[in-house]
Amino acid sequence: MGSSVSAEQPAWAAWAGTATSTAFTLGVEEEAMFVTPRAWNLAGAIDEVLPRLPAEIAAHTSAETHAAAFEIATGVHETVDGAIAQLGELRAALRTTVESCGLATAVAGTHPFAVWRDVAISTGARPALVYGSMRELARREPTFALHVHVGVPDPQDAIRVANAMRVHLPVLLALSANSPFWQGRDTGLASARTPLFQAFPRVGIPRAFADYEDWTSTVDLLVRCEAFPEPTFLWWDVRLQPKLGTIEIRIMDAQTKLETNAALVALVQCLVRLEALEGYAGELATTSSEILDENRFLAARDGARAALIDPQAERRIPLSESLPGLLDACRPHAQDLGCADSLDAVAELVEHPGAARQLEIARGPQRLLGLVSSLADAY
Repeated sequence: MGSSVSAEQPAWAAWAGTATSTAFTLGVEEEAMFVTPRAWNLAGAIDEVLPRLPAEIAAHTSAETHAAAFEIATGVHETVDGAIAQLGELRAALRTTVESCGLATAVAGTHPFAVWRDVAISTGARPALVYGSMRELARREPTFALHVHVGVPDPQDAIRVANAMRVHLPVLLALSANSPFWQGRDTGLASARTPLFQAFPRVGIPRAFADYEDWTSTVDLLVRCEAFPEPTFLWWDVRLQPKLGTIEIRIMDAQTKLETNAALVALVQCLVRLEALEGYAGELATTSSEILDENRFLAARDGARAALIDPQAERRIPLSESLPGLLDACRPHAQDLGCADSLDAVAELVEHPGAARQLEIARGPQRLLGLVSSLADAY
């Protein structure tokens, strides 16, 4: 695999994906939590669990800023089915080790009743850097996201697609919203994770960039001025990963069910291919930050029930009305990518959203304890 970088660009900006075979390959990263059975509170167990993992599982597992959080990452896959199958295998193997420690694992955008006093920071170099930069902001309640990498061989194509994907980010957030609770309260938001994570700097929807050089020069100035140590400290909703040759979509809440992961991953893969080959967003790729930010808030607040601003129609359109057309545009790409069934399942996320399911479970006799128990059972 070659690299692409001009003499004026920093070494970190060398683009890894120049082989045609890397186009639209997938990698999936899932953030999840350790919890204590019966009490169902967060368990700061990463230092206990990591050394016990089999080597082949440990290679795909990493600590996060919070000691109760971890991330599992698949390898590179050609298909959604392959990526989700490995994600399921990693979940199962990790759960076995966690249970041997007397703990459980669960996935949602937030832990429903954790408070900052219960949060411990992970040991290790990167969490220390995050805490040194964020100070006590790093000790806020942990949030959990689903990240999807899609390979794009050429960096100029990658920045063009990333600009276009900005339009689709609120849709992805609305469909993935899976965190209605915070500190034991129903927030009225479908994704409380979104404003919680907003406490960190360098988050949200980035501006459109003129080209790859514009992107690298912007990021490199921040690195050279020691605002942060390296580009992965950019936590934007969509970012480029030069060393991997990918576009990374980071806006989505972590998902409880593997089938929901499959639907969202398929939509992301299809959207990237749609924009790379057709430029579907067109002039919308330059939609103003004000409209994108408002749509992002509406998606976090209302989830799949959101009505998002259409700047061309100059009105808000319910997601249930706008999504079918987007899925129709994606369907030929899903056929080519082998993920048509998973893409078809996206429509079900409007009918049965994750946030609504959590609210329903929490109305049961065990309330939030029953909810976390259910999240753990689904892992």
